[in-house]
Amino acid sequence: MKRIEFDESRPMDLVLLGRVAIDFNPAYNDQVKEGFKPLKKVHMFEKFVGGSPANIAVGVARHGLKAGFFGKVSDDQFGDFVVEYFDEQGIDTSRITRCTGGEKLGLTFTEMLSSSESSILMYRNCIADLQLHVDDIDEEYIKNTKAILISGTALAESPSREAAIKAVMLARKNNTRVIFDIDYREYNWKNRDEISIYYSIVAKEADIIMGSREEFDLTEKLIQPGMTDEESAALWQGHNAKIVVIKHGMKGSTAYTCDGQSFSIKPFPVEARKGFGGGDGYGSGFLYGLYQGWEIIDCLEFGSAEASMMVRSNNCSDSLPDSEEVTAFIKEEKEKFGEMIARV
Repeated sequence: MKRIEFDESRPMDLVLLGRVAIDFNPAYNDQVKEGFKPLKKVHMFEKFVGGSPANIAVGVARHGLKAGFFGKVSDDQFGDFVVEYFDEQGIDTSRITRCTGGEKLGLTFTEMLSSSESSILMYRNCIADLQLHVDDIDEEYIKNTKAILISGTALAESPSREAAIKAVMLARKNNTRVIFDIDYREYNWKNRDEISIYYSIVAKEADIIMGSREEFDLTEKLIQPGMTDEESAALWQGHNAKIVVIKHGMKGSTAYTCDGQSFSIKPFPVEARKGFGGGDGYGSGFLYGLYQGWEIIDCLEFGSAEASMMVRSNNCSDSLPDSEEVTAFIKEEKEKFGEMIARV
């Protein structure tokens, strides 16, 4: 049973809006293997495209979906690196524009202390992705896509927040599905009231909302704090949401559908290399399943499998798998641990 319908006549599957960054991860390849250690002890790094919406764009493209991107990048070689990488992945870059005021792409240095301890050091002053402007948002482009995904980080500052809200307004006007990936990062936000104000504006218009329990708490702070998962799902489904996905890290996640049903999944067991990147794989896999018209539990299983594959890898973009690789991973895990290893 399809829980959400997409306009199959439209040429683009998904347009994403938001953060693009450059990740510098401790090197871990055939030539150099930086072990688990503090960031200050790392000598060799590998460079990757990063940023949650950028990674999801790569992920869905690996699954064969036609993706595009509203974004702003620096007018330098790092900007070239992002655009050329997206082009190589088959992502449409016609709506990625260059900054004119010297703003730079964010730099992310990742620290991997153990399989369960990792963190990131962000450089986000005078940042490129938050320079996205209302003039960069093209209604015709939104008309030609089945859905648009808004990353919550894009709402942290002007002019990006107005650009994101304009994209949502045009999507609603043109019957384009709105997906809200709450994607909370504390950098650039001034206070928690701001977070609740702008997150709730987009959440009220979204057909699909994905986020952690913490992210839903931030969104609901000025509406009704302290809600349960079921109460949160009911609140947003009282507006426009058809599917609400609430994640609890290693405890798993649950998707709530507007017919009152819920479906839960646990992570697949893997030996982790890092604690981040799983959410991008989860989003890519889950959305791919929805586009295929799968049952919600199958979408969740596919997303959970892709998330586990990503936390065991050393990066968040290059290692995103294609559909055959995720299917093979699920088969291997079930042969090892049992058919119901991830399903609740």
